[in-house]
Amino acid sequence: MAPAPDRLTLPEFCARGRLLAAIAAGQLVILTIALAPTRAPRWDFTEFASASALATWIAIASALALCKSRPWLMRLPPRIDFVVATAVPMGVALLGAGSLSYIAATIGGFILDADRDRHFVLATVGLTGLIAAIATRYFAAEDRWRAQVEAVSQAQMEALQARIRPHFLFNSMNSIAALVRRDPAAAEQAVEDLSELFRAALGQGVGADTLAGEIHLAQRFLGIEQLRLGDRLRVRWDSAPDLPLDLSMPRLVLQPLLENAVVHGVARLPEGGEITVALRVEGGRLRVEVANPYPVDVPGRPGNGHALASIRQRLEHRFGRGVGMTASAERGYYRVRLDLPMPAA
Repeated sequence: MAPAPDRLTLPEFCARGRLLAAIAAGQLVILTIALAPTRAPRWDFTEFASASALATWIAIASALALCKSRPWLMRLPPRIDFVVATAVPMGVALLGAGSLSYIAATIGGFILDADRDRHFVLATVGLTGLIAAIATRYFAAEDRWRAQVEAVSQAQMEALQARIRPHFLFNSMNSIAALVRRDPAAAEQAVEDLSELFRAALGQGVGADTLAGEIHLAQRFLGIEQLRLGDRLRVRWDSAPDLPLDLSMPRLVLQPLLENAVVHGVARLPEGGEITVALRVEGGRLRVEVANPYPVDVPGRPGNGHALASIRQRLEHRFGRGVGMTASAERGYYRVRLDLPMPAA
């Protein structure tokens, strides 16, 4: 049996952004009509303000009606739900334009005869239906796109969690076993670090953390790697005192960068090397840089492009297109820089 095609789900109209978008769409149509070339006299300010107010009322009332009726609409068959969802704003427009026409005919106004009155109501209902049909389909496609991005982000997160590879666990356990008799306190700390790292990476499948949590997790990872590499692995943290430690971030952003620095850099150098992690706030943005030496005379990439692509995608999903990320290799040093926008206080 062929799989059923994906179905567009009715969009969520209760969100504030959707209400503002509906109002903006109505105002755009009014502005287009007012500026369109025509043989009829152009609207004066009173007529433009009246049309703008009517469009705003229709947009707000339609969004509220669709917001409240969405649970019922979702129970309708496919395609019928979109037809009914388009008819709801048309009904709202009919009520609004009809009421305005009745009031104008009763107390006197800009609608003076039955033909113009009928044309005004029908044109308002028709334009509302056209805008509603386009907006509903667009918002539904946008919601499905966001859901797909969320699913891809979750899949990337799960793949990234799996990157804490079995041989890392085996090496860590061997290092801990060697410490049990020689340094029980260090072995106990290593077990706690390993447990915390795997709990964060594999437990619950949650992809959200804070900057403080990311730093803590990265330090636990480096502590375990130092059991294996000893004095060959040196780490220098350059952290500004004003870091937004409670800044929400995707989980496992720093750890993969440091893993690249260890696996593709320090571990491949006989004498080891120093990894530098710099974190500071500049111009309302969080800037993170991870730098490490790497063997220039050994073939291969100094880093993992798949991990960087995954990190970029998850950061863009969290922070939007304002994310900056660069990677460069020169004179035996590999650097990755993250530039993240911070929400206004």
